[in-house]
Amino acid sequence: MTDWTDPDTFAQALECVETKEKGNCFEDFEEGDVIEHDPGLTLTKFGNEQWMSQTLNHDPAYWRPDVAADRGFDEPPIHPDYLTAATLGITVEDLSEKGGYFLGRTDVRFAKDAVYPGTDMYVESEVVNTASSSSRPQYGIVSWRTRAKDLETDDLLLSYERTNMIPRREPLETDGGSAATEEESDDGSLPETFVTPDGGYFEDFVAALEAAESENAAVAYRHERGRTQDDVTVAQLPLATLNTAKQHHNVDVMADSPSGDIVTYGDVTRSTALGHARSDERTWREVGFDDESFHTFVTPGDTVYAFTRVLEADDEASSDEAGTVRFQHIAFNQDDTPVYSGTRIAEIRKRSN
Repeated sequence: MTDWTDPDTFAQALECVETKEKGNCFEDFEEGDVIEHDPGLTLTKFGNEQWMSQTLNHDPAYWRPDVAADRGFDEPPIHPDYLTAATLGITVEDLSEKGGYFLGRTDVRFAKDAVYPGTDMYVESEVVNTASSSSRPQYGIVSWRTRAKDLETDDLLLSYERTNMIPRREPLETDGGSAATEEESDDGSLPETFVTPDGGYFEDFVAALEAAESENAAVAYRHERGRTQDDVTVAQLPLATLNTAKQHHNVDVMADSPSGDIVTYGDVTRSTALGHARSDERTWREVGFDDESFHTFVTPGDTVYAFTRVLEADDEASSDEAGTVRFQHIAFNQDDTPVYSGTRIAEIRKRSN
């Protein structure tokens, strides 16, 4: 009788069998296809608080009923970062589990004023573009418009567009396509002076922008806190959002990858940096994000810090209690290397009406 657990026999068996692969290749996506991601996810108080606590997002409106009520919420709502991460996590098995570089996400918009614990969410993605890669013939480039909806009401909760490199089933011998190039910066020089807001209220950001304009300076500053990546942030948080990508869980496979190790889920990196930034401001509401990019790997043991630029401020907002500010946030590691960047639109509380 064959002993299938004998090491030599089992090694021979592994060489003979086919692997039942997960995920889709570039050729599986066609423009206009709509993919319904299964399963959905119930957004819970525990999942929300776990995400917020581990990424240092401590805004009391998402923890305390009294502060939530002051902001016009019925109860502490689901944090937008957790909603964003859960939405993307659900899509990974169908869209990006094969691997490939996450090229960016933009037009992130929250369609409802608040999403509350107990909401049953489902997610769908539409293929909006496919293209060849000019530099990597073994990959193609796919963009999707992803929408998260309330299962009961069909209300839109969140939408965004993201773009990934996706492995081809059959690499091209030559790649005649063209890839988008990054926008060129102006002259590459930095201002001589940097202005730091005196506080975290809307008026503080307005005053800093006015001072910077008169001095030909930039409103830019770094945040003191850092968060070193550990088992919870690298493995537990993405698994809780149903993110099955091997990049976050399979040390064996990732040992031969460019990172040499498993990597932190991009939305954990992003949310951690945003948590650092929010600790120095009086956030009222999150409006949306644009031009999000992930620049290099974050692996276990790396520390995520944050840097902020204030780009503009507008008195118009959904409440007289706040004004709208547009930021650029840059996450960087212990070697001062940028790992994430994106622009954020948020309503910031006013000191006085």
